[in-house]
Amino acid sequence: MSVWDDLNLLLDSPSSLTLTSNTRGTVKEKAGFKVEEDVAALRKAMEGLGTTEKTLIEVLTQRNDAQRQLIAKAYEKTTGRKLIADLKGDTQGDFEDMLVALATPLAAYDCHEVMKAMKGAGTTEGTLIEIFASRSNRQIKALSDVYLEETKRQLVLDMKSEVSGDFGKALLILAEGKRDESTNVDAAKAKADAKALYEAGEKKWGTDEQKFIDILCHRSIPQLRQTVVEYKNISKKTLQESIESEMSGNLEKLLVAVVKCVINTPVYLAERLYKSMKGAGTTESILTRILVSRSEVDLLDIRAEYKKLYGCSLYSQIESEVSGDYGQALKMLCGQD
Repeated sequence: MSVWDDLNLLLDSPSSLTLTSNTRGTVKEKAGFKVEEDVAALRKAMEGLGTTEKTLIEVLTQRNDAQRQLIAKAYEKTTGRKLIADLKGDTQGDFEDMLVALATPLAAYDCHEVMKAMKGAGTTEGTLIEIFASRSNRQIKALSDVYLEETKRQLVLDMKSEVSGDFGKALLILAEGKRDESTNVDAAKAKADAKALYEAGEKKWGTDEQKFIDILCHRSIPQLRQTVVEYKNISKKTLQESIESEMSGNLEKLLVAVVKCVINTPVYLAERLYKSMKGAGTTESILTRILVSRSEVDLLDIRAEYKKLYGCSLYSQIESEVSGDYGQALKMLCGQD
């Protein structure tokens, strides 16, 4: 039985999509933080011949986002140069990408990942699905604000020209960041929604995708959790199984991701991490994005779920898959189990 079928604990467990505290992260505010000392250490690590990568890793992975932003401001004030520009000049490859990600405010980092996914020929749908399915309204609003500030355009309008069909419809609703946020659960409505979903998919010839999009992209997280439980009572299949048998392509991937994040965001992200390291080669961009963006949200939970699912710690998996300074930086962010 997979974690996605066992819905008994669902209604009692907290959701990362509604959590506002950051107590489940691996990166905390550093006690006794002295911004001048960190700036001096970074300068020394990058000035002159050669770069002291160890210092860069220690400073940037062991300060929280707010402290890293103070460092970046003070660095620019002291040197007249931007910290990100200096990191780019002194490092390269995946290690550079990771340090730049850490030096970027979290909302801006999310925004830049979305921009990268939409740039050039073809769109990296996997990135868009991961970000918009796993972020709260507040996080989506923050990344959209950065987008507006940097491009002077509305993110949703720009996305319209990149995505189409039912997948595009669903993604655009999520990108508006207007999911209902009420914490009250209406049991009768959950039953009615579950029945409507069953009738729009399993029960009829052909599928009414619009019904799935409407319910899954608008209802609150607590409400959807109740609906997921009710659905299994009516259908004997899980909602995820129904979506997988009724739909295909990016719409299927997106709606499955939404359902998974409603049930348990850390498990969804643990699966993404596992797949990014499985088989030949590693998808470093996914590793970097999840570890950096969740390091203050729920990385402790992602680590715990990873161990439950795959029988080894995320730390040891990273150690066996990724080497060098980049591997070291990832392990520092991940923290020992």
